[in-house]
This record gives sequence, structure tokens and C-alpha cells, in this order.
Amino acid sequence: MRKSMKRATALTLAVLSAVSLAACGGSTSSSDSGSADSSNGGGSSSDGQVNLTFSWWGGDSRHEATEAAIAKFMELHPEITVTPEYGAWTGWEEKQSLNILGGNAADVMQINWNWIESYSNNGSNFADLHQYEDVLDLTQFPEASVQQCEVDGKLMAVPVALTGRLFYWNKTTFDEVGVAIPTDTESLLAAGAAFQAYGEDYYPLALGEYDRMIFLVYYLESKYNKPWVENGQIQYTAEEIQDGMDFMCQLEEAHVIPTIATIQGDMADSLDKNAKWIDGKYAGIFEWDSSANKFQQAVEQSTNKPGQEFVIGEYIKLGDYKGGFTKISMGLAVAATSEHPKEAAMLINFLLNEAEGVEILSTERGIPCSSAALGILEEKGLGDPLVMEANAKVMDYCPFPLDSKFEHNDLKANPDGVYYKVFGKLSAGDIDSAQAAADLIEGVNECLGN
Repeated sequence: MRKSMKRATALTLAVLSAVSLAACGGSTSSSDSGSADSSNGGGSSSDGQVNLTFSWWGGDSRHEATEAAIAKFMELHPEITVTPEYGAWTGWEEKQSLNILGGNAADVMQINWNWIESYSNNGSNFADLHQYEDVLDLTQFPEASVQQCEVDGKLMAVPVALTGRLFYWNKTTFDEVGVAIPTDTESLLAAGAAFQAYGEDYYPLALGEYDRMIFLVYYLESKYNKPWVENGQIQYTAEEIQDGMDFMCQLEEAHVIPTIATIQGDMADSLDKNAKWIDGKYAGIFEWDSSANKFQQAVEQSTNKPGQEFVIGEYIKLGDYKGGFTKISMGLAVAATSEHPKEAAMLINFLLNEAEGVEILSTERGIPCSSAALGILEEKGLGDPLVMEANAKVMDYCPFPLDSKFEHNDLKANPDGVYYKVFGKLSAGDIDSAQAAADLIEGVNECLGN
């Protein structure tokens, strides 16, 4: 159980400053297109109707399934109205951090696991869901996962799923290029050469800045068999991290991955919306098992190149050991400011434990932690086979846990987070691998409080 987690320091100061400015007359616009009005809908109308808001991010299939589940919940509970607020991931955390710390958060929130540490303010910004176990069945969730969502014994969120990253490939493009899908360093580099010979704008793998950080850790763990961070300390030397940075540079030079400037020049919010991914020019990704659907749909529904085949690959052997980590993919939390936390907990229970909600959501947020949900999916034969296969591979292969600061906004925020700055500068040639390693160590240590 984690004790007295600290609030995110630098981001929190910025957020509180922004909130203060807003209170002096500033205003913000509504969130991403397709989402509902982001004003707080909590409270009760004069006729006793309970109004809740529910915020989440994701792709179109998650949006559609969640809206359908909300509609079913309201059909079963006509006294409760739920207003959805949703959008893409880009910029989502920054918007929601303002809402949370400003006291304007949605009643029910989909949150990343690390938000508990970053934004719970030692347990004061999220409701203690242990208080609502009369309507929220927590016995369905693994005790260890529940404890990872606690602060001083108070439950800040219900764990939705466990996840990890693995490789997905556009088999159609690999077949056209005439090279095997990579399984080790040698075949990865061979694929880069073959793709470059096929076309300068074709690459076997595409990695953004944050993807590169996760790939770097995977490489290091595969070669040195140590967790990235343990007990609040980086476990790797500057020389070992420089080795990983050198390997990242080698992948660019060998035409395995495009430069950051190339990806930014594609003018896409995310890789699943990138035309080069959709049309098969980028033929591989290193992604969360719970995110497979949106990438699969993007290539299979391409209008320029229909009928492409999207497959799960094996873990690429980059050393003598197994690398990679697993984590709680996300949680569902209730704002401490909610006027109806019990009804909010009822909604969470419906989505994660009850047959009607589980059947609609299926595996849109990954393979559920809830044993009740798993039983329902198995009994009904539901769930995306691709997500299920991917999750099974992740859980079988990845031996390391994720440290709670790895996804801190000071590190992963785009474009000002440490990861984005370090890998952007390395890719542009503004710093060498030794400096990149030093800058990464300094930034992570600062976030860790070292």
C-alpha cells in the first residue's frame, strides 16, 4: 500500500496559477469535438433527478461503446442522468488536471494510475470509494491491484485493467516489401534496409517520443535485466543508458524508425490517425495491448489501401533477458467534489461488474481486472480476440512492474516533458547520446525527488 503520496510539484504550481487566472476573469473553451459540454453537471434538479458527468479519453470505438453503456445505465436508473465528456488523449491530462485541482472535475473520471499520485492531493481530491462498498463490489478485483490505487487506506480509484506494450505489424506491407516481421535485433535492422530500398518514406516501425522512452526501458531491461526504477532510484548507470540512446540513434540511421521531425511533419495528432500508418507506409508500432483496436481499424478501414492485415508480433529479442513492464492501465475515480458520490459509484459498478455494462464495453478498456467481468465475457463469448491475445502475451512475457512516477506529467507531457525534450533533441542531433542520457537521468531524478 502506498503511503501519503506527494502531489506533482511543478505541474501543480502551473495548474494552480492557471486556476487563479481563470478565477480573475479568464475562460476556457469546450473540449475535443464530439464531446459534450464540459461544464460540471453535478447536482439534483427540482424534481429529484440526479445529474452526473463522466469524463474519459480514447478512440471512436471506446466512445461509442461507453455512450451505449451510459444509455443502458440511465434506462435502468431513470432517476440518474449521465452527461459524457470525452476526447482524444492529446492535451487531455492537462485539461483534466485543471479541472481536478480547480474543483471542477467530472463526477466520474477515467484516470491514469499515476494520476492518483499526481493529483489526489494525498487523498483529498478523489472520493474514498471504500465508503461506497454497499453499491460497489470491490471483492471482484485483485487485492494487490486495489491496494495500488489506495492512499493511506483510502481508495482513490477502481482498477479497470492491467496492460503492457507489445509489437503490432502491418503484415500486408511486410509481404509487399518482401522481408520477415522482426523477431530480434538482426531482423529488425534487416527490415530497415529492405524498407528503405522499397521506398524512402516506408519504415518498419514508428516511435514517437514517449514510445521511445518505453522502448528504451524495454531495451535496457532486455539487456541488463534490471527494473528502470526501484525504491525511488534509477537502477541504470549513465553508460548503460547511453548504450540505449546509441541503439535508438542506430535505429534511425538504419531506417528502422523515422526521425521525430518526420513524424511531426506528418501533421497527425497520433499515430493511429497518421496517413502513413493508415496506408501502410509505417508498418509497425510498439503499443499498449488495450489500444490495439484503434490501430487495427485504422489500417483495415483505409480507403487508399483496403484489406490490409494487422497482426500481433513476438517480442523482439534485444538481449539475453525478457524486458517490458506491466501496469494498471487506468482506473475509474469519483471527484471529491461530487454531490452524488454514491450514484457515481453505482455507475462504476455497472460499467465494471454488472452484465449489462460489461457486455457493452467488452474489452474497450482492455482485459478487465474484475473477475465478474471476466466471467461474463467468457460465458458470452465476448471480447476482442486481438486484445485478449495481446494481453495474454503481455502478462506472460513482461517481468517488471512500472514505477509510480514513470508516467508523471513532468516527464511525459507533450511537448514540455523530459521524455519529449530528450528524445526530440537526440533525434534532431542537437545533443549526443551521452548528453541525452545525462539529461534523462537529471529529469527523472528531479521528478523522483533525488
